[in-house]
Amino acid sequence: MSDSIGHDSIDKALGRLYGTAPARQWGPRHPWAFGGPDLLDMVRAYPRSGPIPHWHYIGFGMSGLYGKESPASEISGWDFEGWGFEVTFRLVREPDDYEPPMWPGDVLQNLSRYVCRSGKCLEPGDAIRVNGPIVANRQDSAIRAVAVTADPELGTIATLNGTVRFLQVVGLTLDEFESAQGGDASALMERLVQYFPLYVTDIDRESLIAQ
Repeated sequence: MSDSIGHDSIDKALGRLYGTAPARQWGPRHPWAFGGPDLLDMVRAYPRSGPIPHWHYIGFGMSGLYGKESPASEISGWDFEGWGFEVTFRLVREPDDYEPPMWPGDVLQNLSRYVCRSGKCLEPGDAIRVNGPIVANRQDSAIRAVAVTADPELGTIATLNGTVRFLQVVGLTLDEFESAQGGDASALMERLVQYFPLYVTDIDRESLIAQ
């Protein structure tokens, strides 16, 4: 048990899904508590073998982990709930790869900063363009935007600090991003999940628009 009701509630939700499965986790490089820009307390990654091999990343920090003392609660102006959600991400992995890439943690931190600077709460159906490829050192990647959907396994939980939704970000190509403009990427998501179950992101894939 931690000293945070919010942390414990998320741990319980992950425990229902993953039991005692091993996970990797790491903290922020520049914590908000020490004057840095990173709002997430930590990012955790679980290896998955099905329905396709992938990493499942979960951020901790956009909900009111510590009640009124949470950075998210302070910035959002909501006493306990923070922004009322946590961000997740799924990345294709090789079956024999047991060390998760750390760059998805940077993506989740950047999205957290975007929310706090813009004051715009993430919602399913949103589409956001990122600055360049989603992975900084992969200029050849066509994935240069993200959409937001409900995490298909974690959903929504009730905590003593309020309701917390798990919102998954999904990599898009630029033409997919353009097709999702208008605040509703649901039709695109329905098509994408046919190729990538659980909305797993593959940074090496091509656009689905021409298919």
